Amino acid sequence: MTDFDKYIIGGEPSQAEKAHIWKTAIGLQDVDGLKTSEYLRETAERHIEGELSIAEVRPLLDSYYKSKSARTETENRTEEADKVSAAIAAILSEKTFTFSPAYLIGIHRRIFDGVFKFAGQIRDYNITKEEWVLGGDTVLYADAYMIRQTLDYDFSQEKAYSYEGKTLSDSISHISSFISGIWQIHAFGEGNTRTTAVFAIKYLKSFGFDIDNDLFEQHSWYFRNALVRANYNNLAKGITATDEFLIRFFRNLLMGENNVLSNREMHVSVTQSINPGAPKSQFDTLDCTLEELAVLRIISEEPDITQAKLAKRIHKSVATVKRITVSLTSKAYLVRKNGKRNGYWEVTV
Repeated sequence: MTDFDKYIIGGEPSQAEKAHIWKTAIGLQDVDGLKTSEYLRETAERHIEGELSIAEVRPLLDSYYKSKSARTETENRTEEADKVSAAIAAILSEKTFTFSPAYLIGIHRRIFDGVFKFAGQIRDYNITKEEWVLGGDTVLYADAYMIRQTLDYDFSQEKAYSYEGKTLSDSISHISSFISGIWQIHAFGEGNTRTTAVFAIKYLKSFGFDIDNDLFEQHSWYFRNALVRANYNNLAKGITATDEFLIRFFRNLLMGENNVLSNREMHVSVTQSINPGAPKSQFDTLDCTLEELAVLRIISEEPDITQAKLAKRIHKSVATVKRITVSLTSKAYLVRKNGKRNGYWEVTV
């Protein structure tokens, strides 16, 4: 039993709700390998028991760390974990939400205020990050000078999308794609996954979902790795971006399923062992560019995919995807069935 489970199992409803929030806030620090202090957990319990308001927690943490003049790097990371956990708990406690890039940026500002000098600031430089799940390779993140425009575009597309009449499975697939795209933009120098997770929780609750945030606490590293795999292509090794793992996470979160959430299964070495080499044998002799091969592979697995989703999967513009599909159609490798609105693609090779 964890520090907070006693409140979830035997506490008042308000205590159980607070305990769930704190478990999520603390668990999300695992995405960056951070651990909170015993002082933070004791302070959180005082809040759960009603001795402190959520607004009183952060000032106590500030005072606590001001008294520690000389600290090691490990202690500095613990301070980050404590302060970020308190900020996340405060945001998750609020019954407010605004669907906009400004709200996403505001989440980052509030979470990392007093922790990073660039809290709430969009990065103005390009980044790469070595990822364990990619064997040390990196995802291609958004160009620094296109972040604002890309955020605006993704939010406008999501706002225009209608969930009316969609099955829950289809809705989860679409939400997974949107959250994955927001993360891939990587608008900030640090703290993108924690910011994305908090935004996702608030967004899902705005739909009326009564979600168990503990999944973020228990599988926060899986959540991050799933976002990585949803945005990684390496055609030379036969690897294309897949949101399969992220969809498993959200189906567990929103549908109460028990899909296995295995970090090891996501590792690219496993993908390569299942499907070694590139391209796939059925496309081996085709007269195609690498981009065209990527599109064929994705369509062969997801015939009803939209051009907008294709563009995100291969990190190209919609105009480029249209050019590729026209080329593949002219080569008789691809056929569109049933028109634009309700149609699907058919790979003919």
